[in-house]
Amino acid sequence: MKITFILFGLIFLWSCSSLTNSERQEGTLIEPEQLKKDVDYAYTKLKEMHPQLYRYITRKDLDFKIDSIKQTINEPLTPTQFYFKLQPVITSIREGHLSLMIPFEKLKREYGGRKLFTYFKYYIKDDHLYIISNKDSIQNIKPGTEILSINNVPISFYISKYRKLISSDGRNTTFTPYYLKDMFFVFFSMENGFLEQVKIETLYNNKKQTFIIERDKQSEAEKAKSQTQANGNFHCPMNRNFKFLDENNSIAYINIKKFSNNKSDRFYKNTFERIKEAKSDYLILDIRNNYGGSLQEINNLYSYLVSEPFTLIKPSRLNSGYTPLKTNYFKKSSPLEYALKGITYPTYFFLKTLHTYKGNDGKFYYKIKADNVTKPNKNAFHGKIFVLVNGGSYSASSIISSKLKFDKVATLVGEETGGANDGTVAGFYSYQVLSNSKLTLPIGLLLVNPNITLTNSQRGVIPDVTITETLQDIINKNDVQLAWVKKEIEKEKARKIK
Repeated sequence: MKITFILFGLIFLWSCSSLTNSERQEGTLIEPEQLKKDVDYAYTKLKEMHPQLYRYITRKDLDFKIDSIKQTINEPLTPTQFYFKLQPVITSIREGHLSLMIPFEKLKREYGGRKLFTYFKYYIKDDHLYIISNKDSIQNIKPGTEILSINNVPISFYISKYRKLISSDGRNTTFTPYYLKDMFFVFFSMENGFLEQVKIETLYNNKKQTFIIERDKQSEAEKAKSQTQANGNFHCPMNRNFKFLDENNSIAYINIKKFSNNKSDRFYKNTFERIKEAKSDYLILDIRNNYGGSLQEINNLYSYLVSEPFTLIKPSRLNSGYTPLKTNYFKKSSPLEYALKGITYPTYFFLKTLHTYKGNDGKFYYKIKADNVTKPNKNAFHGKIFVLVNGGSYSASSIISSKLKFDKVATLVGEETGGANDGTVAGFYSYQVLSNSKLTLPIGLLLVNPNITLTNSQRGVIPDVTITETLQDIINKNDVQLAWVKKEIEKEKARKIK
């Protein structure tokens, strides 16, 4: 018992000091030789654990990039400066889930959630950044306004720089604009700090204007608290939505923002019971701007879309039989969690080992539920299915889209998905901390391929019907992709009547 109290005490002291150490580290200049050791360490761990490191880049080219970056490190850098140097090399591997974690915890705490750039919603096209929404009517800036510069620095300069920080699967290009619009001002704040105000130069209807945008005085947390007190409740946006699009309930529509697996079983059970009861003829599954998530959820969803038993993914390959044991079991644990995990670690070790096996090809694989044969659900939909996809359909969204297209279960409408047609490396991760810069490199350990004939195209899932939206479509909330599907359904209904 005494040893347990000592253990708790040590863990508590370590957890309290880690935040201080993190803050100190963010502003520390690190010597070039130490940073070069971090580069070598990162590359060593990638070669040791990543199951598909040279799929989109040759070993020769990656070796050259690693050597080149080390030659450019000739002066001390902060961790953030080092991030901007190393991250473009990581993205050149072209594995979308492989990316350094962003090092600016201290700045986020100082910022406290107070709005500056998040007053607006954005759209990126080539080297241009547009405001598409200004819900609070800040300075009466109109949707469709282009931001030309921030504090006299051209937006094109930032876009060119930040684009190199975003990983995408293979030769895919559709993912970057979607993710960059979400990450643009995160990268900007990493470089420039959380400023209290900025000057932006804009262009709207061929007229240039300059605005000074000031940071909101009240934090998001304070606003949420006051709103909760006023309303007596707190509204969280729903991750999944279902509705019928017509009066006789013949068209069912499901929108999934993320495959989080949270309460998903109940949602699909209730939804498909209602669709079956309504005898709907058509189902529209909208997974646009869905960055992915749980394989278990998409496996369950797929069981509601097919009439025959299926296997969603191929066996998931590992780089070695040892990599499942390198998943940082104790990462981000509270003192209590740390102690409890110490007790349960033998069970964890046993299960990881139990699920790891060597295939007939001599390679190692990890057994997961989605590579088993799954039966169709009793309430599976048997009508016509349309799936809406775009460049924001990524990871698990691409896997289910690829499988649906290959099995000819659905008609895909929209634009090429942001995730690869042939799968990606993700599953679970080993979080490698670079010892000098303290940057974290999460390395995916499982090569996850949909159970299809692989195309080796290095592209996303290409829709059956390609329809892209314009800036004006977005501003006007004119959903051209959904409109096309509804029109196609009306045509089919008319043909049936004849």
